[in-house]
Amino acid sequence: MKVQPRDAEGFCAKPPEAMAAVLVYGPDGGLVRERAEKLRASVVPDADDPFRLVELTADDLKGDPARLRDEVQAMAFGGGRRVVKLRGAGDGLAKLFQEFLAEPLGEALVVVEAGDLSPRGLRKTFEGAKNAAAIACYRDEGEGLKTLIRQHLNEAKLQVAPDALDYLAARLGGDRRLTRLELDKLILYVGDAGQVDIEAAEAVVGDSAERTLDDLVLAVGSGDLAAALRDLGRAWAEGVAPITLLRAASRHLQRLHLLSGAIAAGAPPAEAVKRLRPPVFWKQQSAIAAQARTWPSDRLGWALSRLLETEAACKRTGAPAQLLTERVLVELTARAPRRR
Repeated sequence: MKVQPRDAEGFCAKPPEAMAAVLVYGPDGGLVRERAEKLRASVVPDADDPFRLVELTADDLKGDPARLRDEVQAMAFGGGRRVVKLRGAGDGLAKLFQEFLAEPLGEALVVVEAGDLSPRGLRKTFEGAKNAAAIACYRDEGEGLKTLIRQHLNEAKLQVAPDALDYLAARLGGDRRLTRLELDKLILYVGDAGQVDIEAAEAVVGDSAERTLDDLVLAVGSGDLAAALRDLGRAWAEGVAPITLLRAASRHLQRLHLLSGAIAAGAPPAEAVKRLRPPVFWKQQSAIAAQARTWPSDRLGWALSRLLETEAACKRTGAPAQLLTERVLVELTARAPRRR
């Protein structure tokens, strides 16, 4: 069966007893681990119980496929249902689980962790089985991310100011685990102040690589070569990959394209910016609106094509990816339309 996103948390807290295995997959690795742990805790509350919990890797099963059935059929010393956790699964295990789910022969719950999967293979196997389930874990964004931030801070008896919430939502959400770690740092920083304001949010989360990317693409879009070179140097120092920079620039230009279309259709620039998802940090809204008004659609199309060509060259030509990335970003900055 396929678990709908709105039902995922409740399902993980109390999965049906008929479930033989649950696949938790998706691009948000932190959320995958968090939900897999909830499934484990619903059956085996003690994460250190050696008799009721066993952890395997995909490589363990590739070398010994029969071990899955052996672990599922094993009895726990002292009784109780067991959990078999499997990490790093992929579509290569689809056939093994087809055979297993057809005749589980055991009472243990198998919790399978995987990354982003194609609709075929392992996902199809779990979604099509009556005694199994598949749960997708996508990155938090929009109102869902804001709700997560509020809830996490509320548990520490902290409120969050609206501008601080917008700031955090613009910079968190790529990975559920990392989001919670950043919020925990913020809780320690704020202490018993009672509220997270924008100054505290910037102090704790403001020096991240994501902030560097935002600054860089804004400088490129504004045609500010000095700022672009400065932020590019900072990105290299922080270990940001060339492909990450190219894709950040592409996302920024795509947002400008959406904005320019909305403004041309009559939407007020400030309102059009506020409708963007994920939300734009309030300090950057006026700069992005200005860029959307000055970049013509044909030049945006050209810039996006150059970024795509450069990414392909980084992967195929063997040329230094960092050099290719620097060259295209400087080219785009130099050809950015200036605000008159």
